[in-house]
Amino acid sequence: MMQTIIYEVKNKVDRDAKIQLVDNKLIPYQRDGWNFNWKKLCKVEGSIFYKISCLNSPDILEGILMLTLFNKEMLFMNNIELAPHNIGSKKKFDKVAGVLLAFACRKSFEIGKGNYNGFLSFDSKSELIKLYSDRYGATWAMGNKMFFTPEAGKKLMKKFLQLKK
Repeated sequence: MMQTIIYEVKNKVDRDAKIQLVDNKLIPYQRDGWNFNWKKLCKVEGSIFYKISCLNSPDILEGILMLTLFNKEMLFMNNIELAPHNIGSKKKFDKVAGVLLAFACRKSFEIGKGNYNGFLSFDSKSELIKLYSDRYGATWAMGNKMFFTPEAGKKLMKKFLQLKK
């Protein structure tokens, strides 16, 4: 488990949050407004799932992340998704995506091996390539392939993995 903060938009305050492995009972259903079929994704062998939730409401997912280790060397972010209530202009919490991306980058330093230590690769939706590049510092490789270098990952970690002061 890792403690961090996310920003509650309505009240304009930081809220204590935690990132931890997802209990299978809390995997969200697509019918509840989530874009991905997380129940199906849970069956992918070798995948690891993390959730972010507020400390005062641990059973409410604010976002979810799926990671796998590719070729036993490079960390791959299969999926990342914000809870439906954290999308758009009426979102409840901000910084959820940044925190999850920074956490994934942190895991790439813990799990990545050899030349891939600190690298996080992923496939992006075409319409999000510019966002990942401009807002979060990811590098576009080709097609929909993107990655975070160790330097970009460290910047994200410094920006988003701060505890409430």
